[in-house]
Parts: sequence; C-alpha cells; structure tokens
Amino acid sequence: MSARNRELLALIPAALLVSVGFAAVFLSRGDLVGGLGGRNEISDLSITYGGIFLGLCVAAHLVLRLTLRDADPYLFPLAALLACFGLVEIYRIDAALARQQAQWFVIGLLLFSVAIITLRDYRVLERYRYLIVLGGFLLLLLPRFFAPVNGAYLAIRVGSLSLQPAEFAKLAMVIFLASYLRDTRQLLVTAGRRVLGVTIPPLKHFGPMLVIWGTSMALLFFIRDIGSSLMFFGALLAMLYVATSRLSFVVVGLLLFFGGAYVVAGAVPHIADRLDAWQHPFDPQLYQAGTSYQLAQSLFAQADGGVLGRGFGQAVLDISGLVGGECTSTVQCSMLPAPHTDFIYAVIVNELGLTGGALLLCVYLLIVQRGFKIAMLARDSFSKLLAAGLTAVFALQVFVIVGGVTKLIPLTGVTLPFVSYGGSSILANFVLLALLLMVSDRARREAGVGAGRRRKLPGRAG
Repeated sequence: MSARNRELLALIPAALLVSVGFAAVFLSRGDLVGGLGGRNEISDLSITYGGIFLGLCVAAHLVLRLTLRDADPYLFPLAALLACFGLVEIYRIDAALARQQAQWFVIGLLLFSVAIITLRDYRVLERYRYLIVLGGFLLLLLPRFFAPVNGAYLAIRVGSLSLQPAEFAKLAMVIFLASYLRDTRQLLVTAGRRVLGVTIPPLKHFGPMLVIWGTSMALLFFIRDIGSSLMFFGALLAMLYVATSRLSFVVVGLLLFFGGAYVVAGAVPHIADRLDAWQHPFDPQLYQAGTSYQLAQSLFAQADGGVLGRGFGQAVLDISGLVGGECTSTVQCSMLPAPHTDFIYAVIVNELGLTGGALLLCVYLLIVQRGFKIAMLARDSFSKLLAAGLTAVFALQVFVIVGGVTKLIPLTGVTLPFVSYGGSSILANFVLLALLLMVSDRARREAGVGAGRRRKLPGRAG
C-alpha cells in the first residue's frame, strides 16, 4: 500500500472519533445542571460533524497526494486525531468556543495547503534567515504594547481577535538556527579552545547563540513568560546538540539558562509568584490570594480522575448555580480556571483518567518519533537540523504545558498543540506540520522510500 493510501485510511479513525465524541457529548448534555431531566438524546449532528471533519481532512490529503507524494503517511493523521479530540473536548466545555476553534481549524488547513503549494522548495528559507529571525524578535516584542494576561504579556488583541505571536516566532527561530548551524557546525567544534574539557567556540561564531540566550532572558524579563523562554532555549540546545554532538554545550547552556532565570526571577515579582505557587500550591495564603489557585485546582481535578476517570462529560466544571447564575458560559463559571486552554489536560485526566491522559501523550510521542525519523532520513544538514528543531520545539511545548499542570515545572501560559483552544496555536502548528512534511517528502524520495516503492537489494533479481 502506498504512503498516501495509508494516510487516507488513517484519517477514518479520526473522523469516527469526532462522531463518537459528539454523540457522547449529546448523551451527557444537561447532566451537570439539569440532573436526570436533562436532554439525553443522540443528535444526527454527531454524524454530520464527523463527515464534515473527514471531508476537510480528505481535501488536505488530496493536496498532499498531488504535491508531496513521498511524505510521511502518519504525521497528518496523527495531527488530525489530536485536532478532532480537541474540538470534541472544547465543545463539551463551551459550544461557542468550539465553533470558533472549528473555524480556526479550517483556516489552519488552508494555511497548511497554501504553505505546501507555494513553498515546494523549503530550502529557499535559508536565504532569508536574518530577515526571518528579525521578524521573530519583533513578534515577541509586540505583546508588550498590550495589556498583560495573568501577569504575562502573551497576546495581542485587535477587537475580539487575540493572537499569541510567540507561536509563530518559534518557527522563525528554528529556521534561523537550522540555517546558521549548517554553516558553523564544524567551526563550533574544531575552531575553539578546550577549557576543563569543554570546547569554547570563537565568539564570532557563537555570538548568535548568545543572542538567543539573551532573548530567552529578555522573554522572562519583559514578557514574563517562563514557558516561551524555556521552549526557545530548549530548542536551541537540542539543535546545538544535533549539529555538534557535544553534550558539554547542552550542560553549559542549561547552567546559563538556570543562572539567568534565577537572577530574573528575583527582579520580576510575577516570575517569583509563579515559582512560589509551584513549590507550595496548597499553601493556604497563596491559595486564598489566588496565586496558587489554578495549579491547586488542576492537581485536585487530576487526582479526582483516578486511573480510568469519572467518565466523558462528567467533570464538574459549571458552578453557575453557586455564583448566582450570573455567568454566561462554562468557562466563566468553571471550577477549574481556563479549562479550554491552559488546563484542558487536567479536564481530560479528570474525565478519562490517567489512562486517557497517557494515551493522549502517546499520540504526541508518535508525532515526535516520526519527526525525529524524518531528521535521521534527511541527507543535507539544513533539512536534518530543520526537522530536528521543529520536532524539538513541538515536543518541548507539550512538555512545558503538561509539566506545568502536573507540577513538574512552574506553570506557564503555553497551549497544548492541536488540542487547546487558540487560533494562533493551531495556525502555527499546521505550518510546522507542513514544513515537516516537505522535509519528509524530500528525504524519503532521496532515500528511495515512499510512494509504494521498494529499493532493490544488490544481487537480487526483480
């Protein structure tokens, strides 16, 4: 079976999940606020939604079939699986937000298709690396001119539209690093001096790396966002290791990051508050003041889910009856703050248990595995570094948000890719997916893999 046929076949389970998921939502609707008198009816809309979702994915699949015939056959179905799961979960939380997310999903698929059609030779991005990284820096600074969200400058608002520029800036950073490290990878290893067993590269070659480190610290200081800072610098260290195979660079980089973060945390009260909430989420003073309320509620929700969960649609989110019924949506009257964005993973674990949360993470791990396999197949350095960097930043984004809501690391404002509500997140991740598939198509074609072809072994007939 050819790669594209496997891709088409793998899209069917995602569409079925949409139908089953919406049917489950319709069954449980009204249970939380309407009791046994709620409307427990399965609507034909569940099948309709599944058909629409499958139709949209098949349209994107046809674009891949016509343009990237040898691309990885599993990346797009895995991303579609995450997106459909996110749509169902967001609809269960707030139907209005789910309709907006569906619109962003359609726009994301269009951007995905446009990127593939117009940027067939992604290597032209190397020519504009400095322009791209400059645009990325400007995007990171834009939120500073708008009002903060929970103490951090993450989004820009134009009317009712809200975007997080950091989602697109991460792509610019990876493209720049892939291009720059392709040119300097040998010099970073051979042209430096060794001090205490650690290679110190020449400043003129390592300078841009220090600029990235400075940018990470600036994110902490000006934007006050731990997650974006960790994501950017983590991607730098991952790509630096892939380019040089020197673990010492990673160790020194981590020491620089944590040292800088310690200094910045002492100067920015918001960062210090996040660290206090992370260390003492159940402290009565911090909880009552609202500093650790979000994290504590997230931990309570996950513990309440147990191993198998309370059942889909059974998480107690709507507390409008306790606040006089003055709220207009579940999100505004939720027992768990921001259940559709930052804490959607906690809602999933509460309803589907540790088992459901682990299965979701397995889907992310499969995407990461496919991404790194693409990097291993790629023959030229830029493609290898680009695939590794895109995969690393995707994996780090999942780690940062899941680690934050499970108290592994301090809580951040990063979204869960393809699952959390957010237009900028889904658009940026569809572009990331398009770039990975373009690298995959070239790598698999050069390696003789894909389109149903098999390489003949030497000395064998047929």
